[in-house]
Amino acid sequence: MKKIEQIELEAHRNQIGTDVKRLVEKYRAIFDWDVAEIDQRLADTLILAEIRKALDDLEKSLLA
Repeated sequence: MKKIEQIELEAHRNQIGTDVKRLVEKYRAIFDWDVAEIDQRLADTLILAEIRKALDDLEKSLLA
């Protein structure tokens, strides 16, 4: 039997994915505004790395 937390997560999984994608798109747009000839692949790599770092920091904080 699944735990209630797993059931709740499944109910929100798609929304979490959508929210994260919107966050990435927000920062992609900011980079596009600020940098005229952007290397999109490099920008994406930097944005994703920073989001991962932020998630790692948040995880440490919440689970400490």
